[in-house]
Amino acid sequence: MKAWEATIRKTQQAKKQASNIFGSAHVAHVDDEDTEQDEILAAAGEVYHAERYLSNGDFYTGHWSDNFPHGFGKYWWTDGCIYVGDWFKGKTIGRGTFSWPTGAAYEGEFKSGYMDGEGTYTGPNGDTYRGHWVMNLKHGHGVKEYTNGDVYDGEWCRGLQEGNGEYKWKDGSCYNGEWSNGTMCGKGKLVFFDGSVYEGEWDEGLPKGNGSFRFANGCEYNGIWSKDPEEQNLAFSPSDDCDVEHDPQQVYDFYLKDNVVSAQDKVPILPSQKKLAIWRSSKVTEPSVRPRRMSVDGRLDGNIDDDFNKMKMLDDNERSMKCRDDASLVSSEGSPIRISKIVKQQGETISKGHKNYELMLNLQLGIRHSVGRPGPMPSLDLKASAFNPKEKVWTRFPPEGSKHTPPHQSCEFRWKDYCPLVFRTLRMLFKVDAADYMLSICGNDALRELSSPGKSGSFFYLTHDDRYMIKTIKKTEVKAILRMLSAYYNHFRSFEHTLLTKFYGLHCVKLTGAAQKKVRFIIMGNLFCTGHIIHRRFDLKGSSLGRLTDKPESEIQSTTILKDLDLKFMFRLDKTWIQEFRRQIDRDCDFLEQERIMDYSLLVGLHFKDTNVSELGTSIDNRGAYDSTYHVSDPGGSKLGISMHARVERMERKIETELIGEPTGVCYDVVMFFGIIDILQDYDITKKLEHAYKSFQYDPTLISAVDPRQYSRRFRDFILKVFIEDV
Repeated sequence: MKAWEATIRKTQQAKKQASNIFGSAHVAHVDDEDTEQDEILAAAGEVYHAERYLSNGDFYTGHWSDNFPHGFGKYWWTDGCIYVGDWFKGKTIGRGTFSWPTGAAYEGEFKSGYMDGEGTYTGPNGDTYRGHWVMNLKHGHGVKEYTNGDVYDGEWCRGLQEGNGEYKWKDGSCYNGEWSNGTMCGKGKLVFFDGSVYEGEWDEGLPKGNGSFRFANGCEYNGIWSKDPEEQNLAFSPSDDCDVEHDPQQVYDFYLKDNVVSAQDKVPILPSQKKLAIWRSSKVTEPSVRPRRMSVDGRLDGNIDDDFNKMKMLDDNERSMKCRDDASLVSSEGSPIRISKIVKQQGETISKGHKNYELMLNLQLGIRHSVGRPGPMPSLDLKASAFNPKEKVWTRFPPEGSKHTPPHQSCEFRWKDYCPLVFRTLRMLFKVDAADYMLSICGNDALRELSSPGKSGSFFYLTHDDRYMIKTIKKTEVKAILRMLSAYYNHFRSFEHTLLTKFYGLHCVKLTGAAQKKVRFIIMGNLFCTGHIIHRRFDLKGSSLGRLTDKPESEIQSTTILKDLDLKFMFRLDKTWIQEFRRQIDRDCDFLEQERIMDYSLLVGLHFKDTNVSELGTSIDNRGAYDSTYHVSDPGGSKLGISMHARVERMERKIETELIGEPTGVCYDVVMFFGIIDILQDYDITKKLEHAYKSFQYDPTLISAVDPRQYSRRFRDFILKVFIEDV
């Protein structure tokens, strides 16, 4: 009881302190009913001023829209951290100032909660950094001024000095040269306070290798330098003013071994870790149920006791069971399509304790290392050597860190980059920002694991923002993409509307130990990264054998992958787009046929635009991928296969096994997404044997495993029959 009373007193004190800090007049505690009233009075999307207290003592004042901070506002946490600046749908995006109770402060640009862009950080001891940031880390050019008088001006990578830079000590000594992992490493020149100079090779902050040390009076030592006297091999050259030879080891000890670079700041908690307390929108719950609120650290509203929590869980379960009754989408002719009300988030979040948690950490460490590695802007005109399958880079990641890798909490592993320059150039061709790419894959949010819907046994991992999909692949698939990588690259350069899957990186993690397990990954774009709910998904090959999920309409969920014989629609595209679609299908199929690829599919996603379905789209399971206020603006059909406004027409089969049915004239307005996936299957000996075996049992023209020429012809014939012009 005493502990509870102490907590209440701290909370009340924090509220008073928040009012004093923001200079506002007294604001009464905003309870749930007041919050709901504000939401009722404000139209959807309207921005208005609001003041919000949380029961844990957090406080916000500023612009508010659709149940989130949106515009300019101030947020104060009970631990004393404060953010003042721009918000976008509950995230710190734009310019702002974040201050810590220690007196440290950052003023500059934010992106998705991270210090990202140009900004100035002042540490609690007075150290100041002005420069570029990526994901809370100094990355790019920046100037660091230390309180002891030292100054570094140069390049940074992942929070440490990396590349070319100049470091000045307060005694007047100055190093200008190359850096790696926060230490002088490579070629550099150090001018000492008394005029003496060392110019040569460095390793981990010490001279090592060829170098020259010249005294202020002109005499010098040339040769091999090392902290180990036995490795030194030096020749003395006298000058007119000096002909006395010094002991090289004394020179090393006095001048070269103690050029200490000041340590970096240690920030106890980063801005991206300070999550905004969320008001659960009343729009997604029953009006009779008070919305529950969650604080920064994930704690539920403090005035709800355990008994009430248990009662609410029971209510939620009952309500969830009622919601399982599907809604019917009815066209003007009255033909129903059953649409599930509940849209659940796909996949299982990989948190600590998950069997693949360490693998995820390894993957994120490797991606951050690969993408963050400094290098010149690549040219789109790549040399043939860049596509050589032997063009790969191995990097060792020991837990304690190394010259090129940071320390980490995972097991030791080795990381391989395949054709790194090609994939870096592809990301540039696809207009992918390197910082955004790392934020999606390597940010604080965990990946989600999906089990494979197919027979490959591969696993899929989705990034938290659904932008990228990471797939485990076999060695034969690695060989396939490396073999056709040059043609694939040229195909994307030639045809901006190609429907082929976009590949962003090819990597391998090799775990150390007895198992020596290798896991190969390819990173792809997620076709269904959109604010629209995908109500129907189809995987179409143009074959009929085994191409039926055999599920009744009532059991089909939004995540169910339907196949050729499940298809009950013909897709109607605008005249301009249908012509481009036909041309691009021919180009892509020709490419895949030339590369001896088969067993690919056209993945199609449909969002039904009917008003009733749109309303259902906001009724999301609390575990869902989308919040009721979440929306991503789409390109509006500016690219083939992405967010295309179209119509679908119902068709009916007279025979269940026929691929194409008869059109019924019943149409629905939809937003479509489609692209060609699974493009790494060679027509190898395994597929040839599968074809021979199944040909004895079934009609050879109906099975999926056929040679690439026949597969291409059958695939495009089927696709061009179900995609027709909308007249």
